[in-house]
Amino acid sequence: MMINRKKILMEVGGILDTYCTECLVKQALRKDYGKNHAQSFCINDCTVGAEIKKLGDLLVNAAQRNNRL
Repeated sequence: MMINRKKILMEVGGILDTYCTECLVKQALRKDYGKNHAQSFCINDCTVGAEIKKLGDLLVNAAQRNNRL
């Protein structure tokens, strides 16, 4: 299956613009506990962050496959 890098990057950008830019949870965590804690929550506990991580994994795997060729 050919993975379109540009399409995945556009999808990640759309997700960030739609859900993350004005996220109240992220804003509250950042204010109360700092940037690192808020980022940790987004990466490890947020369902939107999990989706972004899956897309990132697709990009990494595709790049690794391309390097092997």
